[in-house]
Amino acid sequence: MHRSRLCGLVIDCKVEDIDAAAEFWGRALGRPVKPADPDAGAYRDIAMRGDEPIVLVQKVEHPSRIHLDIETDDLDAEVRRLEALGARRVEFIQRWWVMEAPTGQRFCVVRPQRGPLEAHANANTWEGEPGEPGKQGG
Repeated sequence: MHRSRLCGLVIDCKVEDIDAAAEFWGRALGRPVKPADPDAGAYRDIAMRGDEPIVLVQKVEHPSRIHLDIETDDLDAEVRRLEALGARRVEFIQRWWVMEAPTGQRFCVVRPQRGPLEAHANANTWEGEPGEPGKQGG
């Protein structure tokens, strides 16, 4: 058994000035941009409410796009579940998997970002072996 849920949206920006990009998206969403952490690198965090998905602005080299992150308490089990649905692994980066849906969109499978998933009522609970329908609760 493992859990997963939509974690957040990452706005990939092919820009020189990531701070200006984050400022635009913060204003567009009506939320402030959090002060950049010294280790933030290419990421800026939009200050969302606790009941909203995380929104990150990321400086990238590929064309600008938006991708979503799925957080899980068992990275391997969730990746296998998604592969059984037709997704494919693209690349493992640091602590997460970049995957591609059968429809071509890229997304990431990440470890929990806001504490244990059992504490969140909107987390899905998956039982059974990957590739089998299993039971979804929660």
